[in-house]
Order: sequence, then C-alpha cells, then structure tokens
Amino acid sequence: MNESESLTNESAMGFPSSSWLEAETFASNGTLALSSASPNFHVNPWDIMLCLSGTVIACENAIVVAIIFYTPTLRNPMFVLIGSLATADLLAGMGLILNFAFQYLVSSETISLITVGFLVASFTASISSLLAITVDRYLSLYNALTYFSEKTLHYVHLMLVGTWGASLCLGLLPVLGWNCLDDASTCSIVRPLKRSNLTLLATSFFIIFILMLSLYFKICKIVCRHAHQIALQQHFFTTSHYVATKKGVSTLAIILGTFGASWLPFAIYCLVGEREYPPVYTYATLLPATYNSMINPIIYAYRNTEIQRSIHMLFCGCFQSNGSYRSRSPSEV
Repeated sequence: MNESESLTNESAMGFPSSSWLEAETFASNGTLALSSASPNFHVNPWDIMLCLSGTVIACENAIVVAIIFYTPTLRNPMFVLIGSLATADLLAGMGLILNFAFQYLVSSETISLITVGFLVASFTASISSLLAITVDRYLSLYNALTYFSEKTLHYVHLMLVGTWGASLCLGLLPVLGWNCLDDASTCSIVRPLKRSNLTLLATSFFIIFILMLSLYFKICKIVCRHAHQIALQQHFFTTSHYVATKKGVSTLAIILGTFGASWLPFAIYCLVGEREYPPVYTYATLLPATYNSMINPIIYAYRNTEIQRSIHMLFCGCFQSNGSYRSRSPSEV
C-alpha cells in the first residue's frame, strides 16, 4: 500500500517511474517498486517519438558511414570528418533505440547509467565533430594552397582524437560516480545526471556554438573577399558572382541556424530547469535536439556530389560517369 502511494505521489509531481528523464520509485530495500494495481503496460508517447527519431537517425547515418568506408576515393580530410560526424550520429540514434528498449524491458540503475553515458558521449561527439568540420572548412579557405598536405591530415587526426577523447570522458562521468543516485536532491532535469554535470555539458555546448559562430563569420568574410577579388579581375561584378556569394552565405546561415535552433532550447533549459518541473518540458526541448542528428547527413553528406555519385553506384550499379571527378576541398563544396 505504501509503495502504491509513493508511485501516486511521484506521478502527481510529474515523474512517471518509467523514464530515465525523470525520477524512478524504489522500495526501501533498493529494488524497483512495482504497483500490482496497474498491470497494464503503459508507454510514454514522448519515448516513442524519441525511439522513432533514433531509428531514422541510425538509418540515415548508417548509409553515410557505409558509403565513406567502402569508397576509396572518399579519403580526404573533409570526408574523414564527415564520417566521424555520421558515426557519432549513428551511435546517438542507436542509443535512443536502446534506451527505449532497456527502459521498458530491463529497467535498472546500472543500465540507466550506461545508457545515459552512451547518449552523452554520442551527442557530444556529434557536436564536437560539427566544430571540427567548421575548423576544416576555415582552414581550406585560409590555407587553400597547402590544404591537401600532410600537415592538414595531421590536424584532422588531432581533432578526431580530441573530439572522441573528450566525448568519451564526459560519457564516463556518470558511470564513474558523478550521478545523483545517492542524493536525489542534486538531480537535474535528466536523471541520473547531477545538475553540475548538466551545467558542464550545457556550458561546453555554448563554447562550441560561439566558436562555430566566430569561424563561420570569418568564412563569410573570406568568401565575400574572394568574390570581390574575382570581380575586380574581370573589371565588373556580374550577377553570377553576386548569386554565388549570396548562396554561399545563405548555406552557412542555414548550417548554423539549424544547429542553433536544434540545440539551443535544450541547452538553455539545462541551465534554468529544475528537477521538480514537469518532464514534458524536458521532452519538448530534447526531441528537437535529436533532429539535428537527423538533418546533419542531409546538410553535410547527401548534398555532396561525390557522395551522391557513390550512393547512385551502390543502389543502381548502372551509373555512367559523364566527367572526371576529383577530390574537392570544403571551400569548393
């Protein structure tokens, strides 16, 4: 009877016992308290949407990873970083699917810690890979003559090590003890992460977002300067130059705008939200954040001509090349 009252009270506070986003109800001996009065198997619609989002993310990025892995011509730094982004998003999609399965089938504190850590590491690697791609695009414009040198490849390898190393460390923190299982008062809006842990993740996001904003602003300046120099060489500024410059700036704005619109609401809510708030607020800000991993392969992979050609060859097997293809730099893309 006491266990049922405990479940009822926590549900009234907005914390159903089924999700890692909210508090779970435990009996005094530490085992999960189950109510015999409610034998029905209830599934949170928000969890279903997160699982569906993860399925789409995993399928999209699995194709990109397979294309880059099995295509020998896609080995330059740009595609290595796109492959890193696709791998991170693929793992994030798989994490959302596994979270849904474990949450309703094999619910335990250990699995909750592992699942949350896996998702933190995957999404951190995705965001960090976006920053690495931005740095690579800036270098391809700033050092265009030496971009295809061994030095660039060395920089890419360092960025990959830093990206995945930092992501793995952040993902292991909850598993290694930085969690709120022993003190529920320190929990954040994403249980079992502590509020201090979530603050660290949100702050890291804002730092990455500001760096990307700064780099894309510099890229826009370089693109406009190059267009102006071409116009001066030809003694007039043609409409095609204006359209090309406008298109390039618009593309950069779409990339940065999509990233910000997806992650900013959740990052801000991580800083201002309290664990007593209704879980629907967490779901409503987290779900759009997952859409960024759904949009990434469209922006960075499927719009690329060489990847389109590889996909056509993979699925059709009858693609006839009408011209020579060469490995291009991010500035040309």
